[in-house]
Amino acid sequence: MRRILLAAVCVVTLGLIGSVQSAPPSAVDEVIALTKAIWAADMKKDVATAMKNVADDYTEFNDDYPTRLDGKQINRNLAEATASGAGSVIAAEMANQKVQVYGDVAILTYNYIGATKDKDGKVEPSRAKSTRVYVKKDGQWWLVHANFAPAR
Repeated sequence: MRRILLAAVCVVTLGLIGSVQSAPPSAVDEVIALTKAIWAADMKKDVATAMKNVADDYTEFNDDYPTRLDGKQINRNLAEATASGAGSVIAAEMANQKVQVYGDVAILTYNYIGATKDKDGKVEPSRAKSTRVYVKKDGQWWLVHANFAPAR
């Protein structure tokens, strides 16, 4: 009787463990790699590559503008204007990253830790609390929304 009870407990426990959803490793790796590729393109001031996987209806909140930025085109225009400036990101790291996957939607949250060099060569640290929302469409992840808040 004890063996049957122990076997039943094991089966129920394994069933519960198997039913817990976790993000598929490939989705986690793909979303983080895509975000880091966007950063690398930004560092090179390559706006076209940085915007490659941004959806046309992309939206963004950030500390630089008092309103939501609607659409890929406005973000592209602002990115191009910023890329022509003298300052540049020289380092970018992702800390405390977490990817939550719900079917074809992935939410990446992380703390951004970076460094920016101004036109005079002065290096300043930069940090933010970041959220990016990706949607997988036709086998490709697309950035559809981001929220970048300063970490004070």
